[in-house]
Amino acid sequence: MGRGVTTEGKAGLHAALAAHVGSGAMPGLVALVRCGDDVHVEAIGHKDFGDAEPIGLDAIFRIASITKPMTAATLMLLVEDGMVGLDDIVDGWLPELCDRRVLRSIDAELDDTVPAARPITVEDVLSFRLGYGSIMAPPGTYPIQRAEAALDLKTFSAPWPPPELTPDQWIASLGSLPLLHQPGAQWMYNTGAEVAGVLIERIAGAPLDDVMRERLFEPLDMVDTGFFVPADKRHRFTTQYAPDPETGALGLLDPVEGWWAAAPKMPNGAGWLVSTVDDVAAFAAMMAAGGGELLSAETMRLMITDRTTAVDRAANTVFLGGHSGWGLGMAVPAADGASGVPGGYGWDGGTGTSWRNDPATGLTGILLTQRAMTSPEPPAVFDDFWRHAYAAIAD
Repeated sequence: MGRGVTTEGKAGLHAALAAHVGSGAMPGLVALVRCGDDVHVEAIGHKDFGDAEPIGLDAIFRIASITKPMTAATLMLLVEDGMVGLDDIVDGWLPELCDRRVLRSIDAELDDTVPAARPITVEDVLSFRLGYGSIMAPPGTYPIQRAEAALDLKTFSAPWPPPELTPDQWIASLGSLPLLHQPGAQWMYNTGAEVAGVLIERIAGAPLDDVMRERLFEPLDMVDTGFFVPADKRHRFTTQYAPDPETGALGLLDPVEGWWAAAPKMPNGAGWLVSTVDDVAAFAAMMAAGGGELLSAETMRLMITDRTTAVDRAANTVFLGGHSGWGLGMAVPAADGASGVPGGYGWDGGTGTSWRNDPATGLTGILLTQRAMTSPEPPAVFDDFWRHAYAAIAD
């Protein structure tokens, strides 16, 4: 008899998630746990604190950095087509990133640089080893942070409000800055996915949203996934809240008619997609099926192979915890065999979303909430969701 989700486990999961909504920590959430042929879905609360109608399974959420694995999968489809290779140098498509200079140190002035030892490759971009990425220091601490903020790139910080830059303007501005590290030398979060989005556009010769829709969303019937919410779907769109970093008081971050009500100038491949639990589950099921009819088994192997070093993981425990590495666009099991919860591959979103496929247990878990995170540390609702999701599995 195959594994499944127990009745007791479903009850425990519901009680744990309902407690977070009941406490006022968030207006509502939608969650899914799948194991074997068993699929259990929870829809608790409301789309908005002022909404009397129960939240539906078709509610649309800002999935934030769960966008990253989807962007990576789209670029890998172009690799499968032979349009680009992982070892290819990006200069031909992204001339803005040619002839890189590298800061001598993170606190150096922008003109205190050395030449890059080698060009940036496609794999550097997808594995987040291109030399750009999040800096774990207060905003404005270093000259490079101040320069990035002045250009409004939104790559060292939250992506909202979206910058008034086209993809071409964004990559040109990024290219005006030196790298923080030599290409391939160190894992740094986030920027690689934004660069990957621009790279997809240049390779395919079409806007990122069109390429993702045609190559990924339509084949998987992900009908509600995109970079904005059309007017005829906004009645299903959730309101986004965020706690005050100092007081913890929950406040409005983005209303239904806010930043996602119109197409952004730059579709951000790192964190701007909206989606539903069914759509994320369709993507997760494709990945769990070894790529299904969309991606090859070899592509899946490449995507979920850890490319971090022990030094990378030690320097980035705030992102990777003690048990995850990084493959292409997402967290993956660490190469050294470290274990933890959640296991497997997938990623989280700063708007309060989480997805993992765990091949070791057969578990797929998806959690979509409207409470933004204030740090990369997992919030309490994540911990409770994953603890009860794993506890719900039984032979």
